[in-house]
Formats: sequence, structure tokens, C-alpha cells
Amino acid sequence: MAVHTLPTEISPTKKLAPEVLSHWIEAGSDLFLMPSRYEPCGLNQMYSLRYGTVPVVRRTGGLADSVEHYDTASGSGTGVVFNDFDSPAFEWALNFALDLYAQPPQWSRMMRNGMRQDFSWQRRTGEYLEVYRRLTGA
Repeated sequence: MAVHTLPTEISPTKKLAPEVLSHWIEAGSDLFLMPSRYEPCGLNQMYSLRYGTVPVVRRTGGLADSVEHYDTASGSGTGVVFNDFDSPAFEWALNFALDLYAQPPQWSRMMRNGMRQDFSWQRRTGEYLEVYRRLTGA
């Protein structure tokens, strides 16, 4: 119905499980905004990175551990990170992200950097084993 009455609008016609739909939305987005006050871990920023959706996050908990602020000079970093939990800081982050979006080479590089991140258990297992060996002398 929406396609016929509003040809410029899109409406999903398939019934999707909420988790599937949330992944589709996140994967199809340019930015993922996560200005959390506290975030012990967080998975959405990791999904965003994998899908090429740039996360805009506040530097806290797992967000600080998994998203590196993009540096335009070096081309390193995976998203936009801001420090203070207030409107001016969030506005700064959004403006920084939109400025990068207007520079396709920078934006593409940041997206690719994020998509190369490896948060798998396969990688982490080796790191945990190394810590265990150092602590136990094994």
C-alpha cells in the first residue's frame, strides 16, 4: 500500500523477527548513534563496525574499548568518539561525523577500518591463554 500511495517511501512487506529487522536496519544505516552514559560492553557498536555503519559513541566502558576515534591525518580509527555526556559534546560528534561523510575518501576509509575489526572468540582465546600462561608461569 505505501509503495502505491507514497512512491518515495519504503515499507518492509516481509514479517521479520525483531532481531533480524534490527540487524537489517543497522546494516543499512550510515551512522549508529550510541551516546550512552554507561555501557559495560555493548554489542551494537560491534555489529555497526562489521556492517560498515559508523558508530558515534561516548567514551565509556565497552564503547571506549571497541571504537577508536577516527584521525583524519593518519586515516586510523573506526568511528567517532566523544567524551562528555552532554549536548555540546554529542553535537560536536555529529558534526564531526557529518563533515567526514562529506569527504567520501575519509568516510570510506573509516568504514573499511571498522569492517576489518576482529572481535571473535577465536582471536580473544589466544589472548586469554597468553595472560593465563603469564600469570601461572605455564
